[in-house]
Amino acid sequence: MNANLEIPALPARSIVLDPPLSDEEFERLCERSEFALLERTKEGTIVVNAPAGGMTSDGNSEINRQLRTWWKQHRRGRVFDSSSGFFLPDGSMLSPDAAYASADQLSGLTRDDLAHFPRLGPAFVVELRSPTDSLPKYASKMEAWIANGVQLGWLVDPYAREVHVYEPNAAPRIETRSHVAGSGPVEGFVLDLEEIWRCFE
Repeated sequence: MNANLEIPALPARSIVLDPPLSDEEFERLCERSEFALLERTKEGTIVVNAPAGGMTSDGNSEINRQLRTWWKQHRRGRVFDSSSGFFLPDGSMLSPDAAYASADQLSGLTRDDLAHFPRLGPAFVVELRSPTDSLPKYASKMEAWIANGVQLGWLVDPYAREVHVYEPNAAPRIETRSHVAGSGPVEGFVLDLEEIWRCFE
């Protein structure tokens, strides 16, 4: 390695613009952002996320594979991966690692609506913890999902080998078995956690 190599300064992890961007402007910014994934808080702060590392990306792929396999049993609604974004009722735009929106939620959306960030809180979301972010940060994001209409959320922590389950009007609970079973909008979906943990070995 060249000892004289200069490492450029890293961009800020969050950006506040005044005036804030409109939804359309923010979506165009996301489209042009080649080296980072962007989200927006309800206060309008733009959050800059780095691309996932190899193990996290592998884990995300496995979660989405299992969720889509379950979806193929009924083919109602849609499954979304970690490249998706949702404009939520509180004005934020969040990206899950995996999500499912029911047929009822999608019934009023046009093809053009779905070509952009959908304006809804998915019925079900999964977040996979990365090694660079803390559990309190993820807990805050999970609470934001639930506050915006998500009926069931799973925070998968491969480092502790556990899943934090979030539902409206209930305290989060922790599952430590080899699998976690869905309910409500994803009744019948069972996530095989042993396959997720293998991605981190």
